Amino acid sequence: MHFRFITFILLLFLFSCTHEPKKETPVETKPERVIVVPTFNADTAYACVKDQVDFGPRIPLTKAHADCEKYLTAQLSKYADGVIVQKGIVTTFDEKKIECKNIIAQFNPQQKRRVLLCAHWDTRPWSDSDTARKNEPFDGASDGASGVAVLMEIARHLKESKPAIGIDIIMLDMEDYGQPNEGPMQRKEDTYALGTQYWAKNPHVPNYYAEYGILLDMVGAKSATFLQERYSMHYAASVVTKVWNTANQIGYSDYFLFRDGGYVTDDHYYINTIANIPCIDIIQQDSATKSGFGSYHHTHADNMSIIDANTLKAVGQTLLQVIYSE
Repeated sequence: MHFRFITFILLLFLFSCTHEPKKETPVETKPERVIVVPTFNADTAYACVKDQVDFGPRIPLTKAHADCEKYLTAQLSKYADGVIVQKGIVTTFDEKKIECKNIIAQFNPQQKRRVLLCAHWDTRPWSDSDTARKNEPFDGASDGASGVAVLMEIARHLKESKPAIGIDIIMLDMEDYGQPNEGPMQRKEDTYALGTQYWAKNPHVPNYYAEYGILLDMVGAKSATFLQERYSMHYAASVVTKVWNTANQIGYSDYFLFRDGGYVTDDHYYINTIANIPCIDIIQQDSATKSGFGSYHHTHADNMSIIDANTLKAVGQTLLQVIYSE
């Protein structure tokens, strides 16, 4: 009887040991990263378009050009950690030597990871795609001023809420002083984007490099559509995908279309081929027009009457989402 009792106690002990519940080690969970993206103010951007147009056509060597340069430099100086006005002499298609002024604003200059944002701020000296008054300049509300205005509003937010990366904003000069599209002299691509070509060969920082670049051109017209331009897809397809996916995710699928836009030799082409920075072009394209761009392109119709705050908002909010998600 005593033996049975001892055996029973041993079995009970073994059973209780083998069935002792395991203690679970608590797993530390990291809180999800919350991305706070500023709200793009389309009214402020619209006002900036008007400010530029009010100077008159920003043609190099004119008072309007000089006044606008002072305005842009002063505004960017309020927001950026540093502003550089890069001056250089370029040669136009008609053999004129003209000083170009690229306005460069730096944000978080100590950061090695950098993104480049750019637009051109000059306007074309002629309305050579119009049916009348071809030799007279036009306002350049969308073709020039709209991209600058979007970047200026982004600069304001970069001042108020610094992103995790470095940003460089370049307002490029002498983009539209290219050989005319019609007449005895047919368009030659390399006669355009002269300020960009100069900067790409003479960057404002030695050995400057950005992970990618985004160019804005004609981003202010009502109901504008932005197609996936082919040079952008060739050199920076992943950036195109990132931007277009972002735009569609936040509600701007009517503007950013997943359609082939054909090749456009714009400022981004030289940023890709000379500076070797993957750069895309957000540019209005329209297959229904002769130019392939908005119907106002290089005509007197490019004035404030075509500018729409909703288009500015679509582009600006998309860029802010991309920047603050890095």
